[in-house]
Amino acid sequence: MRILYMIIGCAVVSFGVLILQSSEVITGGTAGLALSLSYMIGSSFGLAFILINIPFYILSYLKMGTKFTLSTIFAVTTLSAMTELLQLFPSFHLTPLLGSVIGGLIIGMGLAVLFLNGSSLGGANILSLFLQKKFGLDPGKTMFVFDSLVILTGLFSVGLVRGFYSILSVFMISMIVSMIKGKISITNEPKVPMETPSQAS
Repeated sequence: MRILYMIIGCAVVSFGVLILQSSEVITGGTAGLALSLSYMIGSSFGLAFILINIPFYILSYLKMGTKFTLSTIFAVTTLSAMTELLQLFPSFHLTPLLGSVIGGLIIGMGLAVLFLNGSSLGGANILSLFLQKKFGLDPGKTMFVFDSLVILTGLFSVGLVRGFYSILSVFMISMIVSMIKGKISITNEPKVPMETPSQAS
């Protein structure tokens, strides 16, 4: 069931990415960097997303453990494949305002599903979950800060106006994640074995 939920989460996020692409808006994290590259040089989003995440797999392994890292690699690869498949659908166009709001909400819901099943999409997701685990910081707020910095660096590819809408999309994502921060914290806590009566004695 956990793998099924992860696939569903990736499907939801990939649809959100498609909506952002349709309005030529970016988002934060490695997904935002991958979108910026796809706009600037016409590269595949899926391939760029996989390559950008490689350094973060190392951080994930060192700070979040093997299980979380393998789940993240699976989620990133699945999302990349799904976004490529969605490119086969008929193209459509949304206004930047509509695209940033709807796309951000959809991506936020997809990320929530992944976080609640012990996975992420790499990049700022890993950093946010690590900071929550280490210092108790709100992952939604830390994601907003990280993602806003990514968008500032991506203004060259989308321009100032769409950069503003990109920040709006990040706000929508962080709002959804912040709503379930308590459940995310419980999900990613290390499991402590229960003490048996013999151990207690």
